[in-house]
Amino acid sequence: MKGNIANSSVVKQTAVNEDMMFHSGPARVFYTEDDLLDAIVKRKIKEGDVVVLPFQGPAGAPGMPEMLTPTDAIKGAGYKSVALITDGRFSGGTSGPCIGHIEPEAYNGGAIGAIRDGDIVEIDIHKRKINVKLTQAEIIQRLKKVKAPKEN
Repeated sequence: MKGNIANSSVVKQTAVNEDMMFHSGPARVFYTEDDLLDAIVKRKIKEGDVVVLPFQGPAGAPGMPEMLTPTDAIKGAGYKSVALITDGRFSGGTSGPCIGHIEPEAYNGGAIGAIRDGDIVEIDIHKRKINVKLTQAEIIQRLKKVKAPKEN
């Protein structure tokens, strides 16, 4: 998939229900897996949200950790219309509208790092498109202010 968020990314489309092949929703940005899992437990994620987990790629994480725990937690919490996008990796066990391997990754200046809570993210799996409703100028301005989170 490509768009203003990604020059390339991957989705396991056979694991996505037809009603989620197109999704547009507000971003919920988390910089650690633990913060995301805490938000799921506390039901701070709402149906329709697009969970964004940047800085999980090979340089940013480092090492590109498997994102199976966040995807399983979303599914296990019973969410039906929540998407997940990350520059981290997925294995064959991933299900649902999860887009990973986003390049360039946030750590290397990728646009996924410019996404903020409330930004509208549009995913169209049939058309292989993934975009955030920001202008290129807005993305560039935001990226100038992005700082990688400290490693835990």
